[in-house]
Amino acid sequence: MSAPQPPAAGTPVQVKLVLLGQAAVGKSSLVLRFVRNEFQENREPTIGAAFLTQKCKVDDKIVKFEIWDTAGQERFHSLAPMYYRNALAAIVVYDVTSAQSFDKAKSWVKELQLQGSPNVVIALAGNKIDIIKSEGEGAREVPADEAQAYANEAGLLFFETSAKDGTGVEAIFNDIAKKIPFEQILAKANAPRQGVNLHEAQPTPPQNCAC
Repeated sequence: MSAPQPPAAGTPVQVKLVLLGQAAVGKSSLVLRFVRNEFQENREPTIGAAFLTQKCKVDDKIVKFEIWDTAGQERFHSLAPMYYRNALAAIVVYDVTSAQSFDKAKSWVKELQLQGSPNVVIALAGNKIDIIKSEGEGAREVPADEAQAYANEAGLLFFETSAKDGTGVEAIFNDIAKKIPFEQILAKANAPRQGVNLHEAQPTPPQNCAC
C-alpha cells in the first residue's frame, strides 16, 4: 500500500475541536480570544453551540481548527455527543476559582475518553488566571499543581489561561495542533469510500458563523 499523500503546500488540514465545561467558565471567551483576539466582559451564555474557525501553522503544516463551542448548562448536556463525535481534539475548561467547575471538567474528560474519538487530543484549561493575578492566591480554589497532577495522570495537556488578558490561549491551541496525528488524518482522507453512514451526520454550523 502506498504511503498517504501529503496535502498540497498551503492546503489546510481540517481539525474538528470541541470545547466542553461547566457554564460560565469562559469557553466562549477563550475561543473569541483565539479567533478574533477580543474579549467581551459581559458575554451572553452560549445556547446549544457556536461554530468558529481559525488557522494556525505548525512546522510545515497549516491547521484549520473547526471549533464547536458548546453550552455549559446542564440542560444541554445531552447534545454534547453530537458535537464531540469525530472530534480530533477537545479543550475541557474549568475556572481556577471554582472547585466545582474542576470536578465537572473531570467528568467531561472521563466521558470523552469513554465515548469520544479514539486518540482524541484533550487539553485541560484552567481559565480566569487573571483573577489570581489581581486578587492573589486566596481567590484560587484549584491549585495548579493539583490540576497538573490530574492532567499527567489522565494523559492531558494542561494550561492555565486567561481569555481576558490572553495568557496561555495561543499556547494551548498550538500545543494541541502539534499533537494531532496528521498521518492518521491523511490516511483516512485517502482511503477509498465505503459508502455513506446516514447515522453519522454532523451538526450543521449556524449560517452566521464567525470564520
